[in-house]
Amino acid sequence: MPDCLEESDMDRKGKETSPNQERDSSKEKSPTSDAMDVRGDAAAGGGSRQRYNSEGGASNDDGSDQGKRRKIAQGFTIPGIAASPPKFVSLEEIMTAANGMNNMVLAHEIAVDQDFKLKNIEPPNDSIHRQVKDTIHKAFWDVLESELNEDPPNYSQAMVLLEDVKQNLISLLLPQHTKIKEEIHEALDAALIRQQVERRVLDFQYYAQYVITVMGKLCAPVRDEKIKELTEIQGVVPMFRGILETLDLMKLDMANFTIDYFRPNIIAKSVEYEKQKFAEFLKIQTDGLQYTRRWLVEHVMNFRKNGEVFNVEDANAIRSLTTNVLGEAYLELLDWNNRNPYPETLVMDQGRFTELGRRCLRLHITGSVLLVTASTVQPLYGIAAFKEKLKEHIKVLMEDNYTNEDLENNLPNITEQVVKEVREGLERYEMKPLETSVEKMLRGQIMEIAREDHKIRHLVRMRVKEFLLQTVTSSTAAPLRIPLGLSSLQTELTSITGQFLRLVSHNRAVFGEYYTDIITQAVLPK
Repeated sequence: MPDCLEESDMDRKGKETSPNQERDSSKEKSPTSDAMDVRGDAAAGGGSRQRYNSEGGASNDDGSDQGKRRKIAQGFTIPGIAASPPKFVSLEEIMTAANGMNNMVLAHEIAVDQDFKLKNIEPPNDSIHRQVKDTIHKAFWDVLESELNEDPPNYSQAMVLLEDVKQNLISLLLPQHTKIKEEIHEALDAALIRQQVERRVLDFQYYAQYVITVMGKLCAPVRDEKIKELTEIQGVVPMFRGILETLDLMKLDMANFTIDYFRPNIIAKSVEYEKQKFAEFLKIQTDGLQYTRRWLVEHVMNFRKNGEVFNVEDANAIRSLTTNVLGEAYLELLDWNNRNPYPETLVMDQGRFTELGRRCLRLHITGSVLLVTASTVQPLYGIAAFKEKLKEHIKVLMEDNYTNEDLENNLPNITEQVVKEVREGLERYEMKPLETSVEKMLRGQIMEIAREDHKIRHLVRMRVKEFLLQTVTSSTAAPLRIPLGLSSLQTELTSITGQFLRLVSHNRAVFGEYYTDIITQAVLPK
């Protein structure tokens, strides 16, 4: 178990219940909905819910010399050659900081992603890695089968296999399961099995059935079908092969259960943990906030250009300025220019902000298409069922849209779908058929949405931006009103806002002191 979990392991005191033992309590929890209260999900330290989907932080590749000098080390951007004199650090310092960053990334993932799960990573079928893995596995099982088929049977490989199975079973137990542990040690006693081998009375099939029985008691209900399949396998070698594959799944279940069980503790401690690890990183880095400073100072300058007057003597004014600057700065992450280096304090969430930006683009287009359709066929658009069906179909067509270029290529398909839906809707609700002139106008208006300066698209974008900005800068937890014209997209908008707020809240809790210092220094008289 990773280091970040080991600290919490000290608190369990033998009271926890594993999904592999307590079958009645192992029902899967339904994911928390983001649609109702975008603030509530972020309340606990900013930590719910990306698939890191492994939406990992991606590096920026701008092709410049500066961009080429930058390296990504353990989730943090390390700037290129600095103008200041070099700072020398020991190998031990570097390794210590590197290990700390690894643990920090894991703690961060668990804290901000409520769907975070460990997964088996299988190499692609046509890869060298897959070929090597399959070859090695096949060789092992071929040797086992060959030895068991000898006369008399050779159990050398089988003894290694039984010991491996035994250790896997024990690894699934919790500290308080001493009785089960003793039973496994007694049943799979290596000395006893060797004696049976020497006397040629070893029943390998018996041990296979015993192991399957124990697995059936330990596994989560989701693996019951797999256990049943094991009992139906013919042949000792295929059966043990299935046993090892199932044990790997059960170990993964146990690891993910442990993460879920200790998630509240991890979330509660992750802010201080990340602060500590980032401070260790800064000690060995000449300027670990170079790009963060540039990112924030640019937004301070934007406020200056807009005529903002900074009263550096007023703490409340500085606090308000910091909130507003950070709000605008975080919104920039949803539409980040990849030619610019990403702020060091946000690299771990770069992939998440990028994906949220793509979801915002799809939301802008879907909302724009719905509003254009509403203005063209007003009577039909008053029917909730029609709006919902049209929205869902547009969302499906928009799934693979990541850029405006993708949108331009896809808009003809969206246009055809909208016209089809309108025709069918008018017929279903016994309304006047779509006139040729109206259809032509509708097609033209939808195709024009490809322009980024399209009035309705710009309107939707600004309303979404204002809603997001209000969410992350408001000092109260009062419910927010869905922007006018976007009520049909409430579920999608609140889902995006909830995740955005969680990321912002957690990031600001960890790095807020650095941000305040940078912004304060930027407004002080030179």
